[in-house]
Amino acid sequence: MKDTINKFEGLRVLVIGDVMIDAYLIGHVDRISPEAPVPVLAVQNKDYRLGGAANVALNLVALGAKPILCSVIGDDVEGNDLLALLENAHIHSGGIIRSKERQTTTKTRVMAQGHQMIRIDNEQTHPISEYDTYVLSQRIINDLLPAADVVLFEDYDKGVVTPMLIDQIVQQAHKANIKVVVDPKKRNFIDYKGVDLFKPNLKELKEGFKRDADPSNPAEFEATIQDLMKVMELKNVMVTMSERGVMITDGITFEYVPAHLRKIADVSGAGDTVISVASLCLALGIPNKDIAALSNLAGGLVCEEVGVIPINKNRLTEEAMKL
Repeated sequence: MKDTINKFEGLRVLVIGDVMIDAYLIGHVDRISPEAPVPVLAVQNKDYRLGGAANVALNLVALGAKPILCSVIGDDVEGNDLLALLENAHIHSGGIIRSKERQTTTKTRVMAQGHQMIRIDNEQTHPISEYDTYVLSQRIINDLLPAADVVLFEDYDKGVVTPMLIDQIVQQAHKANIKVVVDPKKRNFIDYKGVDLFKPNLKELKEGFKRDADPSNPAEFEATIQDLMKVMELKNVMVTMSERGVMITDGITFEYVPAHLRKIADVSGAGDTVISVASLCLALGIPNKDIAALSNLAGGLVCEEVGVIPINKNRLTEEAMKL
C-alpha cells in the first residue's frame, strides 16, 4: 500500500466536470432587523474555497498527482475568483473554458456562531450549449488528453457534462488506451457506457438505474449490479455504501470492504476523496480489492475532519500500512 501511494506522485489526471466556488460569510448575530423579523449578521470573515470537481482536484494535488481541470465557467467576476483560487492551489486550469452564456456556480453559506443560517446558490444547471461542448471537447482531445494517465468525470448535474461530451471523450480516451473513471449523478447516469470504473453511491444507483439495490440482500444486490454492467457495458463498478463500506466488482468477483470504525465529524467531501484515490489506483493497474480498500480508508479519514478537507497523504500512508 505504501508503494502504491508513493506511485501516485506525478500521475496526470484529466478531471472533467462541474467546478464551483464554496463561499462562506462568517460572523455573529446579536440583534433582529427593524425592517423584518430576521437576524442581522455582522460579518467578521469571508472565505472562498474550491468546490465540486475542483475539490477533487485539490485531493489529487494532496496525493501528489497532477490534475488538469476541464470545465466551463462564466465570464464573470466569480470566474476570475475561481481561476485565482486554482492558481493559488497549483491546479492546471488549461481545460477551463469561459462562456458568456454561463455563470460561475457559487454556493454561499451564511454562518453565525458556528451554525449555518442559510445557503444561497447562484448557478445555471441546464446543459451547456453545443458550441461550448464543442470548444471544451476539442480543447480536451487535441491539447490535454494525450498527456493524461487517467480520465475522471466528476459530474454534479450542473450542466457541464453532456452526453455528447461523454461519448467523444470516452471514445478518444479508449483509442489512446487511457482508462476512464466516473463519479455519476442522476441526469447522465446511463450515458457513461463502456467506462473502466463507475462509482455511484446507493442513492445514485437507485435514482439513475431506477432499480432498488439493497446490499442487505446480497443476491439481489449483485444481480442488479450485473444488470447495470451489462446494460452499460461497464468494466468495473464500485458502490459506496456509507456505514456498510464499499463494494467493487468486475462483474464476476464481488469484493466487500467494511467501513472503518471511526469518530465521524463530517461526511462532506468524502466521496471526492474516494474517487480521487480510486482513479489513481486504476491508473496504476492495482487489483480491485486494493482499490476498494485504499479508497475506503481515505474516505473514512476525511470524515474525521470538520468541513471539506483534502486527504492528508502522510496520514493515509500511515493508516494504509496497518491494513
